Amino acid sequence: MASIDIHDLSGAKVGTLELADEIFGAVNEDLLWEAVKHYRAAHRAGTHATKNKKLVSGAGKKLWKQKGTGRARVGSIRSPLWRHGGTVHGPQPRSYDYVFPRKKLLGALRSALAAKFADGKLIVVNAFDVKEPKSKWFRQALNTLKVDKTALLVEVAKHSNRNLELSSRNLEGVELIAGNEVHPYHLLRYDCVIFSHPAIEKLQVSLKGSVSSRRHQAAEGTGQGEGQKKAARAPRRRTRHDKAAEVA
Repeated sequence: MASIDIHDLSGAKVGTLELADEIFGAVNEDLLWEAVKHYRAAHRAGTHATKNKKLVSGAGKKLWKQKGTGRARVGSIRSPLWRHGGTVHGPQPRSYDYVFPRKKLLGALRSALAAKFADGKLIVVNAFDVKEPKSKWFRQALNTLKVDKTALLVEVAKHSNRNLELSSRNLEGVELIAGNEVHPYHLLRYDCVIFSHPAIEKLQVSLKGSVSSRRHQAAEGTGQGEGQKKAARAPRRRTRHDKAAEVA
């Protein structure tokens, strides 16, 4: 089982956290791509719109009579065949969101956490103990934790840490998010992810419950023992048809 060091905001090591192998294990890149695609599609505005024959400006009068002029027949100046006419089958406002299975989303979240841990971009602090709302002091704390680029701060939901919100919201490339709102897109978008100790423990417990029993067995190393049990199973009893064949 892997482990990660716990630091305080001054950079000193204050403990160690055990990480579950079924969460911080293999990385499924295909699943990550699907999760990011769904997230971006759900956030599309979808406000594109074109004017059809009914909406475009212009009178509805027939320009000339149907027959006798030698010209092509025409019913309206707003015809799509004419310049400044309506658009046929153009884009209309719609939502790009679609249903994404929850099991796949949780699997992508496990893969994103495993990828950050493998890259050494996962940091755990004992608590975001910000005594006063000062962006300069919080920036220095991030520099102490060796956070040079963008960073995602993950705190437990309903933390009521107002000083943390005020200290981090003016820093460029730094975003604060609740632990129950973490998405694989957030973890992949930012270079470094900083969890508070209660937040990562709560997230780890919730993700453990979504792991299948097969992955639990693989993480615990019990698959080989089960194979031996199956091999030691009693032989199949002969049926009446087999006995009759032997007699014949």
